[in-house]
Amino acid sequence: MSLAIFDLDNTLLGGDSDHAWGEFIVAHRIVDPDEYKARNDQFFNDYLAGRLDIQIYLNFCLQLLGEHPTEQLDAWHRQFMQEKILPIVLPKAQTLIERHRQAGDTLMIITATNRFITGPIARHLGIDILLATECEKTDGRYTGRTADIPCFRDGKVSRLERWLLENNRTLEGSHFYSDSHNDLPLLSMVDHPVAVDPDDTLRAHAEAQGWPVISLR
Repeated sequence: MSLAIFDLDNTLLGGDSDHAWGEFIVAHRIVDPDEYKARNDQFFNDYLAGRLDIQIYLNFCLQLLGEHPTEQLDAWHRQFMQEKILPIVLPKAQTLIERHRQAGDTLMIITATNRFITGPIARHLGIDILLATECEKTDGRYTGRTADIPCFRDGKVSRLERWLLENNRTLEGSHFYSDSHNDLPLLSMVDHPVAVDPDDTLRAHAEAQGWPVISLR
């Protein structure tokens, strides 16, 4: 069985789940709307520009998890799925996932977005293996801090390499689908890198390398 690895945001989804969560908690006034929206938008622009300081961002966005009981957070997330995520699940992405499933490939999502946000999305897509930025928990409650290596840029490579070692797997025959130049380190490792609705930097690199460029929109 070969690995079929998918980035999540702007790849399988027609949008960014991390940013959408920020929009959701602003719209429902779970946070101070003006201050949070301004900072969330700035972090998102930094990400698009390739200059995001991942640890500063994670300290900002995970703070909310440490301030509320898990039951409340889960209730908000169920509402978030209905309002923000289900409308941006791409039918062509679901078809692509199913094609790899029927081929007998092992399906994996690898994403910089934290597990609180992405775990239910991966389950909705029917993908059991999720490598995401981890949220620390103590006694069943989020602390507002990260655990493990953030699953971002080279961190994605580190987390995947560890998973391969722990599961006695290789990247032979592997695919990786992503929209972002932030994923170039991992795209360069797999046998079949695929640029999906890519940003300008990734599109130029993919075209120069002869990688497939596809659209799931």
